[in-house]
Amino acid sequence: MKLLVYGAGVCGSLFAARMHEAGHDVSLLARGERLTALRRQGVQLAEEDGPAVKRVPVPVIEHPDGGYDLITVFVRTHQVDAVLESLAGVQGDVLFLLNWAAGPKTLGAVIGHERVLLGFPATGGTMDGDVVRYRRSNFITRRVAMPIGEPDGRTTPRLERIVQTFRTAGINAKAEPRMAAWLRTHAAFEVPLGQAVHAAGGPAVLADAPDAVRGMLHLMRQNLAAMETPPVPRAFAALRALPQGLLVAVLRRFLKSPTAVHSGLNDPSPATAAELQRLAEQLRAPAGAR
Repeated sequence: MKLLVYGAGVCGSLFAARMHEAGHDVSLLARGERLTALRRQGVQLAEEDGPAVKRVPVPVIEHPDGGYDLITVFVRTHQVDAVLESLAGVQGDVLFLLNWAAGPKTLGAVIGHERVLLGFPATGGTMDGDVVRYRRSNFITRRVAMPIGEPDGRTTPRLERIVQTFRTAGINAKAEPRMAAWLRTHAAFEVPLGQAVHAAGGPAVLADAPDAVRGMLHLMRQNLAAMETPPVPRAFAALRALPQGLLVAVLRRFLKSPTAVHSGLNDPSPATAAELQRLAEQLRAPAGAR
């Protein structure tokens, strides 16, 4: 597979490294200082707290070049408009693996509706300078599948082909027939969570403020109630059905866990705030705009 990985942050770098090691023709698109670092040392990977750094020589480029079998996009929500413009004239199906609550129409309007696939990366970590530090249990995880799907929910030959290609590379992908609803459900949960963490100054600080956690839960419930379709996965319906006291206790425990402390939730950068703001705007948009 000739593959372009658009975005060289944590998820894009991990994905590109795994696909390169599996023998695919992969190019990783980056810009600025990240591009310079990748050209000099390749993708550098290390376990969360480990001293050893592995270097994977993934080819890097600054601009899309020619056509591809598949373009995978790993960028922040508020950066998608610029990505769409740069891909309008580049051939290849485009799989958006990112936070996106606006549905597929706005994506297809720029690059062509027939090119769009939706998904979400099931991996994570942090940047330590130029080194990607990943959680060993979640490095292109086999425990949690990466959902991808067609905008209309069909299981098409191209979707089956992509899922199988990812699986043979060790990436636990799965076809998700309700991918747009999955992404909207995730945003309904993530926006209140992320904004509350940022306002508090970190997940552990938020955990020690039960009133703030209750307010966060209230906003999650409001977002889920406003959805036009049932939540996906169905487990998110528990946020509306279970008693508030129980959910607050569960959320506080999660906020103190290593998963929360060492995740993107602990990133206070302006880019994180901008992404959450864009997701919040997408959640508020009327159904006709999606």
